[in-house]
Amino acid sequence: MDNITHSVVGLGVGELIQRSLPVEAEPARHKTRHRLLLTACALASNFPDLDLFFTRLAPAPLGYLLHHRGHTHTLLYLLPQALLLFALLWTLWPNARALLRESRAARRGLLLALAAGFLLHLGMDFMNNYGVHPFYPFSGTWYFGDMVYIIEPVFWVAFGVPLAMAAPSRRMRMVLLAVLPVVLLYVTMHGYLGWASFAALVALGGAVAALRFMHMHSRRALLLALGVALAFVGVQASASFKARQAVTAALVLQDPQARVLDVALTAFPSQPLCWSFTSIESDGKAYQLRRGHLSLAPSLLPPRACPAALTADAAQEMAGTVPGVLVSGSWQGDVAALRARAAADCQLAAWLRFARMPAVDAAQASDLRFATTPRGNFTTLLLAAQPECPFGVPAWGMPRSDLLGSVQ
Repeated sequence: MDNITHSVVGLGVGELIQRSLPVEAEPARHKTRHRLLLTACALASNFPDLDLFFTRLAPAPLGYLLHHRGHTHTLLYLLPQALLLFALLWTLWPNARALLRESRAARRGLLLALAAGFLLHLGMDFMNNYGVHPFYPFSGTWYFGDMVYIIEPVFWVAFGVPLAMAAPSRRMRMVLLAVLPVVLLYVTMHGYLGWASFAALVALGGAVAALRFMHMHSRRALLLALGVALAFVGVQASASFKARQAVTAALVLQDPQARVLDVALTAFPSQPLCWSFTSIESDGKAYQLRRGHLSLAPSLLPPRACPAALTADAAQEMAGTVPGVLVSGSWQGDVAALRARAAADCQLAAWLRFARMPAVDAAQASDLRFATTPRGNFTTLLLAAQPECPFGVPAWGMPRSDLLGSVQ
């Protein structure tokens, strides 16, 4: 998930924790606690992404692919991060330190804010198709949520509106509340968000704002925000399951002899009916990757009517298959050749600890679940004749161990 979304959700949950605790005896102490809990939860919601500093441990793109969402995104390593963040807040914030010494509610709130922030980061990163491996070093298995777009406006609106209305000055509240619809309008006009989604988000923002206005000192708007976020995730999870079923059924109808190994899904922002997919099939000797998109309700929303910026590739419907599933391209590879190349090339073997949809030829390797942009595909690894083995390759599980067999 992007860091703006991490921050907005972290601030919203921090505010909810603050409002759920008893008021401090002195207004100054209550104000300090308010700032402390929001700061702690927002920082904890972003802290694991400090692993970006480790991306220089290996040459591009391996450094980013192997070390971002790496050790700092595991349950075991959340604890030392929480202790480090607590130590920084304790050392650098004298008023907070004095408050924590005297107030049990503040200590409890800080513990909740840190735990919520770190777990939110891991949970939100799980929800998209990039994946996490939270149980390392006990298990290096990747887990892919495939249910929420990496930048999700529902979270911005649900948590951003009550946060904006809690701003200390009326002018600041008006500015913050005006910025959000302008941003939503901008991304809608540029084809990343549908007009129906835009209208639904504006209606959601209005409902949250009305509740926040009527209950200026209550938790109801924030609880509504949390409920909306959880309900949205539930809807997306159900839609993701149905989208995977639809793509799998279409692929089986297209080629009954092939075995569908995996379908990676990318949600569209604030639109549960539209999905992009990358699939991989194999008959044991060859494997095939396909890219495309679909609508879960093609009679209501044809797949070609999904937001244009995310369906830019030319696509055609697979003949005789499930309605609404469009394919924009395919790629074929040889299983034996992939295994042999991975066993002989240490850079490729390291790259395969990340790649879920590997397209590998003589010159390069790319993970096709990520689209090619004007800057190229950020996962693309140029294959050298005599590769230099990267240093400190983490032991993440290979997402395509079903193809690679015993290659490690």
